[in-house]
Amino acid sequence: MDSLDPLGVLDVFGQPLFHLGDTPISLATFAYIIVLLIVVVLIARAARRTLRRQLDRWTDLDIGLQESFARVVGYVVLFIGFLIGLQFLGVDLTSLAVLAGALGLGIGFGLQNIVNNFVSGLIILAERPIRVKDRVLVGETQGNVTRIGARSTSIRTNDNIIIIVPNAEFISEKVTNLSHGDPQVRIRVPFGVSYKSDVREVEQLAVEAAKSVDGTMRSPAPVVRFIEFGDSALEFELRAWTIRRCDRPGAFKSDLLFALWDSFAEHGIEIPFPQRDVHFRSNLQLQNGVQAGERTEP
Repeated sequence: MDSLDPLGVLDVFGQPLFHLGDTPISLATFAYIIVLLIVVVLIARAARRTLRRQLDRWTDLDIGLQESFARVVGYVVLFIGFLIGLQFLGVDLTSLAVLAGALGLGIGFGLQNIVNNFVSGLIILAERPIRVKDRVLVGETQGNVTRIGARSTSIRTNDNIIIIVPNAEFISEKVTNLSHGDPQVRIRVPFGVSYKSDVREVEQLAVEAAKSVDGTMRSPAPVVRFIEFGDSALEFELRAWTIRRCDRPGAFKSDLLFALWDSFAEHGIEIPFPQRDVHFRSNLQLQNGVQAGERTEP
């Protein structure tokens, strides 16, 4: 019955497994460290949320800078709290040099991607090439940034799908930020009209059609550029600026095309399709026929 004494169980948990410098490490120490991690993480998250609310209430900083600053402070609180907790448990921090060396070896072999994404996340928070609510294009993914985490960044597409992108891709790959610094975005719409059309009338109609679309900016005003003389059409490009529709460029471009179609149809402007005219020379056909007849004579 003595072996079932709870005090005996506590003795087992308190029995040192090994020593880290002059500090004995037991099962109880591991349990304390796990509890410490949970408590410090909860405190860091609470500090980040509180700071985020206060910044939003008392400052005019944009939401991306507020989120970045609050997250960095959360990391600092997490790091300092963990160090203080280890000292409170009696762990000699100078004895962690061996553990740090072993951790560095593990990072060198198996944790390169995790550390790379974490460091990339810190670089993103420091340099702020992207921010929360920015419209970005990375690889084949386009959408609005909803969250910048320690390891990855969340992007919400127009299909309301969340894409998780590792932070390293924002540092090592080419990233297009459609709203960085200036939310204005110019949408280009190529189109062609028949060679019989009055090009000045086409220009005027296209500009008026663009102005009629919701979200088109009046300044800078939409413009039309004459691109080239195509094989089957006169090639133009409509260029319109927008701020409110930059998060849905496909829908904005579709509205511009609808407006162009309605305006051209109303004013009799033809939008041609590729076609070729084939001309036969009658005298050449006659000569070929005569020669063919001569060859078939017996």
